[in-house]
Order: sequence, then structure tokens, then C-alpha cells
Amino acid sequence: MAEILLNEENFDKEVLHSELPVLVDFFATWCGPCRMLAPIIEELAEDQEGKVKVCKLKVDDASGIAARYGISSIPTLILFRNGEIAASSLGFKPKAEIEELLK
Repeated sequence: MAEILLNEENFDKEVLHSELPVLVDFFATWCGPCRMLAPIIEELAEDQEGKVKVCKLKVDDASGIAARYGISSIPTLILFRNGEIAASSLGFKPKAEIEELLK
């Protein structure tokens, strides 16, 4: 399953009310490390299908949500479980480190 693109309208439904844990990649298209992370996020979306929902949120288009979670640097990954923040990671990380975050 491909990653889900989040926005102001679907964030609460897709993330906060999700039955599955949700990994949200806060990113921007102009961000170099974000572009480096993109293929890893895409792989994780396929690898974790049915176990973890993988989403992306473009901070330039959803600044209200980014502000709500205190996103001041990107890329930032936040893992939500039952609508609560369970773990987070700042900056580019290799796939193995992100997989550890999901455990």
C-alpha cells in the first residue's frame, strides 16, 4: 500500500482515529534530507502494510498541524499509537533505525 498523503482535512481521521499505529513523515519538497528519506518511507509503506499505516504530511501545505506538533525541523517522523505520540525521530535515518522506531 502506498503512503497516504495527509492534509488538514484528513489528518484526524487517518492518524488520530486509526486502529493501526501510524508513522507520519513531516516533510517538504524543497528539503534535501526529506527527498533522501522518501524512498525509505515508500519501502516501509509496502513492508509494513497491515501492521503500520505510513503517511506523509507536507508542512508547507499543513502548517497548522506542523505547529500543533511543534515541528521546527524536517524531516521529522512521529509514530502515533491510539492517537498519542509513541515515538519520534528528527533528521534523515537509515531504514533499520526507522524500523526500530516502529517496534
